[in-house]
Amino acid sequence: MTRAKRAIERFRRGAAARRENAGAAEPPIAGSNPTGIAGLPLPSPIVGTNLVIADIVLRAAGSLLRNRLEKGLLVASSTASEGGRAKAARLVDGRSVATSLALWGASRVATRSPVGLAVVAGGLAAKVLYDRGKRIEARRRARKRNSTVS
Repeated sequence: MTRAKRAIERFRRGAAARRENAGAAEPPIAGSNPTGIAGLPLPSPIVGTNLVIADIVLRAAGSLLRNRLEKGLLVASSTASEGGRAKAARLVDGRSVATSLALWGASRVATRSPVGLAVVAGGLAAKVLYDRGKRIEARRRARKRNSTVS
C-alpha cells in the first residue's frame, strides 16, 4: 500500500470515528451545579456553552474598552480649539469598513509572529516619523510666511 493510500485510509477511519462521536456531548447530570472561580455558579452545565458565553463577553468588553481608550487618547492629544470630544467621537465612531479591516489585519499580523510584530511596529514608526516631518515642515513654512509678511 502506498503512502498516499495509507494516509487516505487513516483519514477515513478518523472521519468515521468523528461521526460516531458527533453529538456525544454529555447531558448535564441532574442536581449537578458546576462552579467556577471562587465557587460562583457557571451559566451552563455544558462546558462548550460556557466557553462560547465567555468568548462573547470578553470580545464585547474588549471592544468597549478599546473604543473608550481610543476616544480618551484622542481627546487628550487634541487641543481645545479642535473640538476634542466631538472630533474624537467622529474619528472612532466614523471608521469605514476598509479602515476597520486594515486595523484588524495589522493586529493579526502583529500577533502571529515576531516578524509580523516587527513589520507592523516598523510601519507605525515610519508613519510617526512621517507625521512629525510634515508638522516640522508646516511650522517652517508658517515661520517663513510670517517673516516675509512682516
